[in-house]
Amino acid sequence: MEAEANSGSLEDSGAFIQRPGEGCRTVPLAGHVGFDSLPDQLVNKSVSQGFSFNILCVGETGLGKSTLMDTLFNTKFEGEPATHTQPGVQLRSNTYDLQESNVGLKLTIVSTVGFGDQINKEDSYKPIVEFIDAQFEAYLQEELKIRRVLHAYHDSRIHACLYFIAPTGHSLKSLDLVTMKKLDSKVNIIPIIAKSDAISKSELTKFKIKITSELVSNGVQIYQFPTDDESVAEINGTMNAHLPFAVIGSTEELKIGNKMMKARQYPWGTVQVENEAHCDFVKLREMLIRVNMEDLREQTHSRHYELYRRCKLEEMGFKDTDPDSKPFSLQETYEAKRNEFLGELQKKEEEMRQMFVQRVKEKEAELKEAEKELHEKFDRLKKLHQDEKKKLEDKKKCLDDEVNAFKQRKTAAELLQSQGSQAGGSQTLKRDKEKKKAPHHPTQAGSVAGSCCKLPNCMVKGAMFSGLL
Repeated sequence: MEAEANSGSLEDSGAFIQRPGEGCRTVPLAGHVGFDSLPDQLVNKSVSQGFSFNILCVGETGLGKSTLMDTLFNTKFEGEPATHTQPGVQLRSNTYDLQESNVGLKLTIVSTVGFGDQINKEDSYKPIVEFIDAQFEAYLQEELKIRRVLHAYHDSRIHACLYFIAPTGHSLKSLDLVTMKKLDSKVNIIPIIAKSDAISKSELTKFKIKITSELVSNGVQIYQFPTDDESVAEINGTMNAHLPFAVIGSTEELKIGNKMMKARQYPWGTVQVENEAHCDFVKLREMLIRVNMEDLREQTHSRHYELYRRCKLEEMGFKDTDPDSKPFSLQETYEAKRNEFLGELQKKEEEMRQMFVQRVKEKEAELKEAEKELHEKFDRLKKLHQDEKKKLEDKKKCLDDEVNAFKQRKTAAELLQSQGSQAGGSQTLKRDKEKKKAPHHPTQAGSVAGSCCKLPNCMVKGAMFSGLL
C-alpha cells in the first residue's frame, strides 16, 4: 500500500518510472563520438579468437564424402578409407586448423562410417542422433557451470549436415527419409546428390523434383538459406530453388585450355567440378562457406540448441511461468524442485525402511525355522547316540562276564593240575623208600621197577583227566 501511494504521488507530481527500452527518443549528436567503430572492434575480436565450424557428412559408403570435403576446402584431409564390413554405424570425427589470410578456422568433419552397409538398417540413424545430442549436452553442461569459460570452449555442435543421396535417378530410399526426418529438428540439413555425373541431365532434373516432393510429403524440414537479409536475399532465394545440389568432387587437376582445373576424366569426355553447367559444386561452396556459414552457426545455437536446452530444462522441472502465468524465478523453481526431490526422497526412504523391516522379519522367521530344525536334528542324534551307547555297554558287560567265567575255569584247571602233580610226586618218594628197604633181587627188582615206573604215569594221567573234567 505504501509503495502504491508513493507511485501515485510520483505520477501526480509529473514524475514517472520508465522501463528500459520504452519511450526511447532519437537525439542528434553534436560531433563525432566514436562508437561507430564497434563493428570493427567486433571483427577484430572475432578474428583474434578465430572461428569454428563443424560439418556432419551422412551417406552410404562410397558416395565420395571425403573427396567432396577435400574439394570444398581445397586441401587434402588425412583419413582412413572406410570399408563395407562395419558391423554397425560409427561416427569418426577429425578436427583441423585452417588458415586463410588472417582468419583462422577450426574445422571439424564428422563422417558416418558403415552407414547403410548393414542388412538390417532399422536403427542406422540412432548413433547419429545420439552423437548430435551428446554435443548439445556437453555445451549445456558447460553453460550450467558456476565458472564458465565459453569463450575458450571448443564448440563441437554440428552446424551443417550434408546428406549425400545416391544417384539412383528414381526416388529416395526409405533409409534416407527416416534418417532425415529424425535429424531435421536437431541439425541444418542440406541434401546433395552425390556423383551426379552418373545420370543424365534430364534424369537429374526429374530426380531433383522427385526428391523435393518426397521431402515435402513426408514432412522433412531441410535448411532454407535465409532471405531476410537484403544483401543476400536474392541469391539465397535463387539457390533455394536449386536444392538439392547435384555435386561432383575431385582433387585431380587437368589442363583444360590454358588453365589447370579440377575435373574428372572419362573415356567420353571431361567433367569440370567448378563448371556450373556440369554440376552444382560452385553453388554449394558459395552457399555453405562464402555466404551462409555464420547463419548456419547462428541457426544451430538459436534454434536447434535452444530446442534441446528447453526440453532438458523442462525435464529437470524448470519453467518460465507458474500455473497462474506469472513469471517463475530460478530460485523459486529450485526451491520447488528441491522440495519435490526431498518429498520423493522421504517416500523412497520410508519404502526402503518398510522393505528392510519386512525382510528382517522374513529372515528372522527363516532363522527360527532353521533353528527348530537343528534342535530336532540334535535331539534325534542325541537319542541315537544314547541307544548306541546302551548297546555298547550291554555288549561290554557280556564280554566282561565271559572273561570272568573264562578266568575262573582257567584258575580251576591250574589248581587241579597242581594237585595232580603233588600227588604223583608223593607216590614216587614212597616207592623209593620201599625200594631201599627191600632185598635186592634182580628179577623181582626189574619187575617191580617196571610196575613202579608205570604207576606214576597212570596216576598223573588220571589226575589230569580228573582236572579237565
